[in-house]
This record gives sequence, C-alpha cells and structure tokens, in this order.
Amino acid sequence: MALAHEKIEKNVGLLAVLVAVAVSLGGLAEIVPLMFQAEAIQPLPGVKPYPPLQLAGRDVYVREGCYGCHSQMVRTLRFETERYGHYSLAGESVYDRPFQWGSKRTGPDLARVGGRYSDDWHRVHLVDPRAVVPESNMPAFPWLAEAEVDAGAVVSSMKALKRLGDPYTDEQIAKAAGEVAGKTELDAVVAYLQGLGKHAPRGN
Repeated sequence: MALAHEKIEKNVGLLAVLVAVAVSLGGLAEIVPLMFQAEAIQPLPGVKPYPPLQLAGRDVYVREGCYGCHSQMVRTLRFETERYGHYSLAGESVYDRPFQWGSKRTGPDLARVGGRYSDDWHRVHLVDPRAVVPESNMPAFPWLAEAEVDAGAVVSSMKALKRLGDPYTDEQIAKAAGEVAGKTELDAVVAYLQGLGKHAPRGN
C-alpha cells in the first residue's frame, strides 16, 4: 500500500488525474442531492422574476463587479443570522442567473439589504460612499447617475430569461421598455438593492 502511494506521489500526471476525480466526486455528492430537493428549485412564496427596472439594476450590479466585494448569502451561523437575518435559502435565488451567493465580503453581505436604508441613502452611497460611511473603502460609481438604462437590452434579457424558464408574460415584456424609459442606471441599481431579501423568512 505504501509503495502504491509513493508511486502516485511521484507521478504528477496520475496524481493530477486522481485529484480531479476526487474533487469531481465530492462536488457531485454535494450538487446531485440538491437537484432533487423541492426547495432548491421552487421559488419561495412571493419570489417572482425581477421586474424590468430591478433586472436592469442587477445587470449593472454584475457588470460593475459588485459581487467581488459583497456576497449575497447569509450562512446558518448564529453571529451571521443575528446580524443579517434569516439564513439564505435556495428558493430565494431561483431567478438569479448567475446567482450571487459567495463568501467574499470586503463589504457587508447584501442578501437582506432591501428596505434597510432609504433610496436617497443608497443614491448618495453609490455616488460617494464616504459621504455616508466615512471609513468606507468602496469605490464611487458617479457615472451611474448619468447613464440611462438601455431599454432594448432589458427587453432582450427578459426574452432570453423566458426561454430559460422564467415566467415572464408577453405583456410584461411588451411593457418593459416603457417602465425603464428615462431611468438611470443609478435608479436601477437602487431598485435592485431595495428588492433584496424582501421575501426571506422572518426571524432566525
């Protein structure tokens, strides 16, 4: 047995293959059961596909790399649920493509940020973070206040998401351009942030 182990350690190619197999099996053991759990594929009560303005805001959020510093996943640890609220459930993220779960927290987790601050607070914070949080190291995003939402891109996104299974109706898609007309990317990001966690269970 020791001899076989030594041979594996000295053969880099074989070792790499065996490590890849072990990681793959471990990943499958975690992922496959979730595919058969109803709560992993069914939205929580009240969770619906993003309305046009929030969808546009989410796209800007992803484009600007906000996920690089802000996770959207409250873990089941007590100190996390006491700070942020109920731990995250898969049913909250059914319509997230790509989902925003993760572990990177240069800034606070945003899974439950909806309604915690006013729209005006978010606007100031995004344009000049240190105006409301002096110790913040978050970059400013002043251009969001100048850039208008691309209505055509929103409509295209909704059509694509419908093909992937999101239950958008033709009527919703037809009205989307009008709903985002004249709105800035700042308006969109604020709308997206204000919707986060609104349908999460209350309590820990």
